[in-house]
Amino acid sequence: MGIDKEQFLLKFRNDDRIISVMAVDNPKQLPSLTDGFDILLLIVTNDLSLNNHTTNYIRDDSRIQERWVDPSSIEQWIRQGHNRNILHWLLKGEILLDQNTYLEGLRHRILEFPADLREHKLLVEFSLFLRKYLQSKEYILDEHLLDAYNNILEALHHWARIVIIEDGYHPEITVWRQIRAINPGVYKLYEELTMSKETLKQRVQLVLLACEFSVMSKMERCCEAFIQILRENDKAFSADELQQHGQLVEIKTELPLLLNKLVKKGLIKEVAVLIDEETSEIELRYTGV
Repeated sequence: MGIDKEQFLLKFRNDDRIISVMAVDNPKQLPSLTDGFDILLLIVTNDLSLNNHTTNYIRDDSRIQERWVDPSSIEQWIRQGHNRNILHWLLKGEILLDQNTYLEGLRHRILEFPADLREHKLLVEFSLFLRKYLQSKEYILDEHLLDAYNNILEALHHWARIVIIEDGYHPEITVWRQIRAINPGVYKLYEELTMSKETLKQRVQLVLLACEFSVMSKMERCCEAFIQILRENDKAFSADELQQHGQLVEIKTELPLLLNKLVKKGLIKEVAVLIDEETSEIELRYTGV
């Protein structure tokens, strides 16, 4: 670590706004992990006014970024996967200060990868996969080959993340290196798509076919967390109610497409409810099978 640890302890120890402090070195091969700075200081704060506050400075010839964040935001980053760097920071960083062992406990929970978090991540990744997979199918039919290629590559990336999660691991930033060890078959498809001598259309069609047989068959498994929400409630949900549901916020945009696919597969039930007798308007609602 290229910093004077004691200096930072003196700086932060008596600050009541600070829960924990972690220092993350900048590995030269992945400078984007710390936005190009030599050191990232992740400062967990109980002061919501400082959430997402960032300070950049130089000390002892080291370029340092302080990133202040509250525990709720960290939890969202882990759950939603929007900040892919957070897992590397929490697992590889050096804890400098840790009130009530907050960061140690969080690190332990990440390594455990509890079942509810796994199920949620499977749902999110499958929802994103489904969108990209279907878009690629549409583009290939219209001969928009580059768009079809781009979307199927993204779909394949989500497939890789699904496989990694199913195997009990958190997807890392370098997903293809990770998947190569866990599932060589998926990695081989990636190679076929990106490096094969077949035509672009043939490569896309090959992966689309593999997706159809391998990933679409995972729909029930990957959507178990969502299906369970419907099963546990007696009433039928409207699409809007589901989009506002606290456990489904991360897939809000993908939810209408997912609902249609789950209904067609017979995994959930669509219920027609008359909401306006004068106009004969019927609302579609959804419930468990």
